Amino acid sequence: MADYGHKQGKKRDESNLGSLVDFLLANARLVLGVSGAAVLAIATLAVKRLIDRATSPPDDEDDIKAKQKSLEESWQELSLVKTVPKVRQEDLEEPLLSPVVGGTAQGQERHATDPESGVLPSVAPLAEPRARLCLTLQEKLLSYYRDHVSVSEVEKALGKQLAGDICGELQKFLKNKYPELPFGHAFLSGYLCDDLISSDRLEVAFMLPLTLEPDLWLLIPGEQTVVNDPCFGMVRRTGVEYFPRGSSPWDRFVVGGYLSSSTINKTLHNVLVASINWPVIGSSLECVVRPVMDPKELKLEVRHAQIRLDINLCPMVEVGDKTLLPPSFVKPVENLWQRSFYAAEVSALKDLDARDDGVRQGCLNILKVVFENHPFWSKLGSSHLTHAILHLSETETTDWSEAALADRCQQVLEELVRYLEIGSLPCFFDSRINLLGHLASEEIEEIGYTLYEALAEPDLAAGLCL
Repeated sequence: MADYGHKQGKKRDESNLGSLVDFLLANARLVLGVSGAAVLAIATLAVKRLIDRATSPPDDEDDIKAKQKSLEESWQELSLVKTVPKVRQEDLEEPLLSPVVGGTAQGQERHATDPESGVLPSVAPLAEPRARLCLTLQEKLLSYYRDHVSVSEVEKALGKQLAGDICGELQKFLKNKYPELPFGHAFLSGYLCDDLISSDRLEVAFMLPLTLEPDLWLLIPGEQTVVNDPCFGMVRRTGVEYFPRGSSPWDRFVVGGYLSSSTINKTLHNVLVASINWPVIGSSLECVVRPVMDPKELKLEVRHAQIRLDINLCPMVEVGDKTLLPPSFVKPVENLWQRSFYAAEVSALKDLDARDDGVRQGCLNILKVVFENHPFWSKLGSSHLTHAILHLSETETTDWSEAALADRCQQVLEELVRYLEIGSLPCFFDSRINLLGHLASEEIEEIGYTLYEALAEPDLAAGLCL
């Protein structure tokens, strides 16, 4: 009886929601016209489906089958939006009543008779067109870049100086605490160093290379491991019959015969959280330094009177031309290392911009900040945006000058929607790697629906929450 009552209540709720949708769409036709109402209808029904999936428990087998509806079918329904003409901003700004021209009118206009003379007054001259009050997407993007993305040279210099001083203190401590561990030459990298930044916070990575004996360690490609994914790799301890355990200082971090990124992370996290006196260091640098307590993150948060700075500690392994970091998302195998393409990404963007004086980096900066502040899009990082831009640069001979910034930003978003539709974004440097592989199908669908909806807005800037 409880289940039946729930189903009846659910049907009543759906009926009420359906009536509300019908009412809204009926009124929308009066304001937006048929084409505008069609766009609103499709978008509204798409959002309703998302709400239904999120709030409705799998009561019976039909509900389960409905929730397992293929992603392709959902996208096919939503793709109808692109077949309907968008509502133009000019149409919405036109007066409801148009003046009479040549004895006819597009709308209906009435002229009152003068009560004293009984003569119709002369028709008023046509009003001058109203000055355009709305900024173009290009103007809004440039304004957004100026107000929310760009950072002064003074702030950049201060951030780099603070990062260098703090990382110097950290490296000094590691040498004193673990003198037996052969760390290589540490260096700063990341968004602050490469001008891929936002005014909200500056981000920098402190790269800490592990110097491994080449005869004792072997990289196993990810496609040859249990995860069968070329995005990862495992570092196996070899030559145990000639060089037993203990021959390498890194043997203490071996689990199951492989160098454990998880064990190294835990050790470094304990160093950041419990071993270093950050209040004293921060006081000497006139700032506040706090380690993030989450064991999944090796991060320091720095607060200065002028800037906010995030420092990520990144232990890294270099084998041949491959750079490996601890995984950025959870995997069932703790000995995995994830391939990093950051250096190649930045180098490719800068080379392409240098050839044609392009704004690929500016486009990335803007979209990166927009995505970081969105509840769904934040699941896509700057790496996803970078690879979409690189693919677009390879396949399109379009203009990447500053004058075409708005067109290029919109085109990048459209490319992302296309990749989300098929559930795959190939890595620009290794097409075997799907950069969306770590996301669940429900997450891909959420990102895709909301991004598609933003692109369907007459004012794309409003859809992007600029």
